[in-house]
Amino acid sequence: MLCTRLTNARVLTMDPEHPVAHDVGIWRGRIVGLDAAVTSLPAREVVDLQGATVLPGFIDSHVHLAWAGLKANTPSIAPCERVEDVLAVIAEAAARPAAPGAWVDVAGYDQRALGRHLTAAEIDRVSQGRKIFLMHDSGHACVVNAAVLDLLPADVPHQDGFLAESAMTAVRRLRLPYSQEELADAIERAGRTCLAEGITAAAEAGIGGGLLGHSPVELGAYQLLRDHGRLPLRVQLMAAGDTLRPRAAHRDDGIPRALDLGLRTGFGDDWLSLGALKIYTDGGMMARTAALTEPYEGMDHTGQFQDDPERLAQLVVDGHLAGWQLAVHAIGDRAADLALDALERAQRLRPRPDARHRVEHAGLIRPDQLPRFARLGVSAVVQPNFLRYFGDDYADVMGERRAPWMYRGRGFLDHGVTLVGSSDRPVTDGSPLRAVQFMVERASTSGRAIGPDEGITVDEALHAYTVAGAYACHWDDSAGSLTPGKRADLVVLGDDPRRVDTSRIGDIEVVATYVDGRTGKAGL
Repeated sequence: MLCTRLTNARVLTMDPEHPVAHDVGIWRGRIVGLDAAVTSLPAREVVDLQGATVLPGFIDSHVHLAWAGLKANTPSIAPCERVEDVLAVIAEAAARPAAPGAWVDVAGYDQRALGRHLTAAEIDRVSQGRKIFLMHDSGHACVVNAAVLDLLPADVPHQDGFLAESAMTAVRRLRLPYSQEELADAIERAGRTCLAEGITAAAEAGIGGGLLGHSPVELGAYQLLRDHGRLPLRVQLMAAGDTLRPRAAHRDDGIPRALDLGLRTGFGDDWLSLGALKIYTDGGMMARTAALTEPYEGMDHTGQFQDDPERLAQLVVDGHLAGWQLAVHAIGDRAADLALDALERAQRLRPRPDARHRVEHAGLIRPDQLPRFARLGVSAVVQPNFLRYFGDDYADVMGERRAPWMYRGRGFLDHGVTLVGSSDRPVTDGSPLRAVQFMVERASTSGRAIGPDEGITVDEALHAYTVAGAYACHWDDSAGSLTPGKRADLVVLGDDPRRVDTSRIGDIEVVATYVDGRTGKAGL
């Protein structure tokens, strides 16, 4: 007997062997059959979907769940556009009762709305003597006041309270870590938002590190949720590259650096597992720290690397030698050169054809770099919603010649590169459907076309959020398509993305999300 049979549906399986179905049979969290194989079988529950569209659950291959959950409960200065309004929000946050010495966090900071960065002196006027930390929306910078600057070593660079990349890491390391309970609540909160958008699995892009880590024992928060049955969706954790330490392993193992006990990609179960090693090479376009080969339009700088380039390259090589899948953050084309060079060097030293290394973001990729992605078998994990929401600004700072190279679609696919969809939540909107819409129409919210020749089909965009996402996370044997034997993770939509006008895809209703064959109404 089946546990559940979904019937009267338009099922887009993403499986070329059986692309469309009307019935799905579920037993013990797995898909056991489609159509005639299950229509005559008895079931404890038969759900008439009344013609709704069913797809494999979306996979968001690059998120920050803890950060997203914490940000949702943090005072925000968005969408303030005047310095006076920003300072008023900070003053109100600083006035709240708190334990002695507690920091004041404020979210939503983006200097572009103000036309310049805030200064430490301005924040000091309203800080009431407390330590103030404004996280930049990119996650690659912050602004702090004098009470924080006084605690930093003298060699940490800042511009009147603005600190980027490794300098921000120095600030974060001054702080006591969040508790596992606090992180667990935040992760659960963000996970439920993912479910409401049809996402059934996600890759957490870097825990435990200096840039975006929240605790040296951060993994324990996810285990707490897993143990208590509170993990809303499947999560794969990327360890931050700076969590690796030199280890005196046996000479024959050839492992120069590792996590404790030699943990690496693949450890865990269907709900919680260890994924890629996340290595940051550069910053971000929003903070103007992505590493470019040519200056930003109208500026005289080309961004920056996170560390000495050779040290970064060696970390990539060491991670590969230790058996990790690598997720190399590279937004600018100069950073992509570093990533591709290091991955090529690593594969020469120890060939691993199915390592499935990834470049996270691949934000600006020159035409000559596309064949290198293909030759190395490297996936491109892009964030289409970056251009949907920030595209006007990004196009301006890249200039007319380079703007079409941003967050490519068609260019990757035509070169045989695996194109993977993701959000980088909470940097911007996490909705896969709105991202799919952008991938097809390549238009920002203002209507500006950005690299229209990079547009792809709806089927290809859905593939990026299902089949390709499963491949990038080594889940292709159990997720990504509605194939008998795979997990019963699926999303029920109020309309078919392939049949509505492109401009309506992002507004399609997510009716329900199933994980392990169990569901609640979207947004529950």
